[in-house]
Amino acid sequence: MIRVAICGGSGYAGGELLRILSNHPLITVTTVTSERSAGESVTDLFPNLYRYSNLTYEPLRSGNILDKADVFFMALPHGESQKAVDFFYREGKKVVDLSADYRLKDAKIYQQWYKSEHKFQKTLKNAVYGLPELYRKEIFKTRLVANPGCYPTGAVLGLCPSIKHKLIDVTSIIIDSKSGISGAGRKAEIALSYSEVNEGFKAYAIATHRHTPEIEQELSSMAGKDVKVNFTPHLAPLDRGIFTTIYAGLAKKNDTGRIIDLYKNTYAGEPFIRVLDEGKFPNVKNVRGTNHCEIGLTVNRRTNTLVVVTAIDNLMKGASGTAVQNMNIMMGFDEKTGLETVALFP
Repeated sequence: MIRVAICGGSGYAGGELLRILSNHPLITVTTVTSERSAGESVTDLFPNLYRYSNLTYEPLRSGNILDKADVFFMALPHGESQKAVDFFYREGKKVVDLSADYRLKDAKIYQQWYKSEHKFQKTLKNAVYGLPELYRKEIFKTRLVANPGCYPTGAVLGLCPSIKHKLIDVTSIIIDSKSGISGAGRKAEIALSYSEVNEGFKAYAIATHRHTPEIEQELSSMAGKDVKVNFTPHLAPLDRGIFTTIYAGLAKKNDTGRIIDLYKNTYAGEPFIRVLDEGKFPNVKNVRGTNHCEIGLTVNRRTNTLVVVTAIDNLMKGASGTAVQNMNIMMGFDEKTGLETVALFP
């Protein structure tokens, strides 16, 4: 059995990691950390995780837990992962970081958007961006994976085939995303309270969201040139889910059926991507609790625009599900292990 530690296990992503790994046949969770919940049992915070009733949160003291695990999941806030990730990586451990600290390859861009200096740039250079559908071979070879952000996962997967096959004008990309409340994290804020969110729907961080450079980094890599996008996130009254609608001008006239076939061929063999047939579009309800990304698309012939729609569960494919998928690849396991769940319905 592979021993796993979850650092920052009291938030939604940490709880989801515990839930997924409770059914993983090759893993045992030996350590879970939380500063604010040290001394409490996992079931004090997550009563549904009864299998961990004997597991207690402890403070993150890197030296104290180093020998307790082979793989370390870092579910810490942005900025707080840097030092701990560097320590475990340099000590020879395998690390999957769910924060943004190692996603952006350019430390200057990280500082610009996250208002914090990256102090471990040597380790940063060794991090692999953890979107398995794009970097599976690199993930298998590395000891440090920077797990993607939730919004970038839906956006990049939705755009990848059209950019790689030069179907669209990359200067015209508009990304419109809606997220459930859990995307903001497990914290007490008036703006996230029930009465504030229920029956509401709003845009936020317009033109300033921190996932923007991550999206642009990956799209630029695909396109082989600098790509800038208009990205607007919205907060929807859902517990979980991300629904993304993408608009891009076509480079030349094309039809829906042909592009759907191209998307299906591009993602053939991908266990967690479902490209829907013509006339069908995703619904966040259909991916709730799963590691799947659903993709639907159409061509607006009148404006010669490609419209792509994606749906993911922000806590699964947008965070902890992909993190476990990455760990499986790093360890040489079948990447579907522990992740073959069907959606909750209704």
